[in-house]
Amino acid sequence: MTLYNQSVLGDLDLTPTQVREILTLAIDMKATPEKYADALKGKSIATLYEKPSLRTRVSFDVGINKLGGHAVYLDLQNGAMGKREDVADFGANLSCWCDAIVARVMSHSTLITLKDAASVPVVNSLCDLYHPCQGLADYMTLQELFGELKGLTLAYVGDGNNVTHSLMLTGAQLGVNLVVLTPEGYGVDKDIIEQANKLANDNDCTITMTNDVNALGKVDAIYADTWISMGDGKSLEQIIDTFKPFQITKDLMQSANAKYFMHCQPAHRDEEVTAEVLDSEQSVILRQAENRMWAQNALLHTLLVK
Repeated sequence: MTLYNQSVLGDLDLTPTQVREILTLAIDMKATPEKYADALKGKSIATLYEKPSLRTRVSFDVGINKLGGHAVYLDLQNGAMGKREDVADFGANLSCWCDAIVARVMSHSTLITLKDAASVPVVNSLCDLYHPCQGLADYMTLQELFGELKGLTLAYVGDGNNVTHSLMLTGAQLGVNLVVLTPEGYGVDKDIIEQANKLANDNDCTITMTNDVNALGKVDAIYADTWISMGDGKSLEQIIDTFKPFQITKDLMQSANAKYFMHCQPAHRDEEVTAEVLDSEQSVILRQAENRMWAQNALLHTLLVK
């Protein structure tokens, strides 16, 4: 590993080789956790939250504990970052006591400021542009299910957002074909498309962008996210007519020949996905949720253990 003491603010802070090594390590950690029980012994990691969280908070807190480390949870009870205290001062001060900073923030620019001021690694646990920890967990899940990632086809259906970006970038690094199906006006950032296409060309896979549900084709798994992203001011009524044709149903799963359904959660039954699909044996959402912990532990191990 060559990442010791570096930060991961976006998916491209990891090379394809590093991503594959992290996934291999995560799978080994899951199979033999006792081998890593003291990996972070004596280390403390600050976990910052500007947004509400269930999976991110618990998976990091419990995961760090499983590695023998100490997670320090910090929300906004003491005031929003940048208001009561400068973001740079957060980073500089936390570096005095902690061995790493994990931050779930509104804006990617906050992560950049933290990194510039900190003398310890900063890990993005979610921002407006990327969700790299989710992407690692998702591809760990697919590797467990299929054995080999290269050549798989994953479809993302719904709003083009931070999760979509990370699935595209990390998937292209791993040789996974991506079909991204979004309503018009809810597509993916153009710079992300350009970066993902370049990676796909380098790794012998494809990125397909479409607004046509009938163009989905045959895929190995279908991935959905909530129609209304966290913090979005739109009501469901404002967008339901736009997104309803993109709902994941049993018929869509069958027509696409998809073996598995994926979702980063929180999920909303009978909105972006029917209850029939979400609660079916094809749904691997709880495996994804568990794998958040193992993938994040593998990433922290890579950053903090020589």
